[in-house]
Amino acid sequence: MFCGGVILLTNNRNSIRLFRWLEQRVPTQLYSDALALDMLEGCRPLLVVSYNYTHIVSEKILSFMKGNIINLHISYLPWNRGAYPNLWSFLEDTPKGVTIHRMEKGLDTGDILYQREMFFDETKETLASSHRKLNEEIVRLFQEHWTEIREGTYPITPQQGKGSYHALKDMRELLRKRKIERLDWNMTVTEFKELMEKKVP
Repeated sequence: MFCGGVILLTNNRNSIRLFRWLEQRVPTQLYSDALALDMLEGCRPLLVVSYNYTHIVSEKILSFMKGNIINLHISYLPWNRGAYPNLWSFLEDTPKGVTIHRMEKGLDTGDILYQREMFFDETKETLASSHRKLNEEIVRLFQEHWTEIREGTYPITPQQGKGSYHALKDMRELLRKRKIERLDWNMTVTEFKELMEKKVP
């Protein structure tokens, strides 16, 4: 039975690179289903890491892990909690970056361990390249601070300010109103913003 290591919660292939890196350093289990309390009670992991994970983690699990469950989010919290953080950061001209934070019952609201602001040339950067760079940076940030994260010696900073939040349906509704069936992720950020600002006939 897997015991005492790291459980990496994910539903996205973007997380595989981090999984490969982790399993070279500590016993690591990749997990994509809804997390159950009895599983954690049986294996008692050192740490649970959520990265591109779509399931809600229950308060009972958060309590059981006693702060040892963290989330990797590709936004500069408290800005752009929730879905499509890179797209909303461009549309609303809010800070961009990546954040590692403790999980709590509110979505992307937990105390911050580490974060890094990022800047993009919107005339050259595409939606796809910005998304890729954010994912590369969050993994890099995790790797840089792995020792502190593993040992629980990381700093804690409460999130400041209201920030912003967007549900998955918000972007879908926006695209529907703009009569856009599918986004071209190879368009530049500038082209994306111009597209979203066009008058709908």
